[in-house]
Amino acid sequence: MLIFKILRASEWADLRAKGETPGAPIDVADGFVHFSTAEQAAETAAKHFAGVDGLMLLAIEADDLGDKLKWEVSRGDALFPHLYGPLRLSDVAWAQPLPLVDGHHQFPAMDASS
Repeated sequence: MLIFKILRASEWADLRAKGETPGAPIDVADGFVHFSTAEQAAETAAKHFAGVDGLMLLAIEADDLGDKLKWEVSRGDALFPHLYGPLRLSDVAWAQPLPLVDGHHQFPAMDASS
């Protein structure tokens, strides 16, 4: 199953340069890297990245993260994937720009089954 991470351009550049990241400032503060499922990603973008351009959408195969990935109750009592450890560039199945058009992020077709 693919899960998704939204990064700002600077965070994506940092991940590519260093090969791993503890995540965005909110991830570091919370102690884990926040991910979303395909069904949750648009709401995550609207809630946490409203009006932000230059984002990247990363897809990660959940099974490849092993026991460091935990599914925990979060927004709306839904289960969200949280990674307790760094996100490695080698974990990224694909990355695509997440353009902002007329104030809304334009998501690519996302197949959660990979």
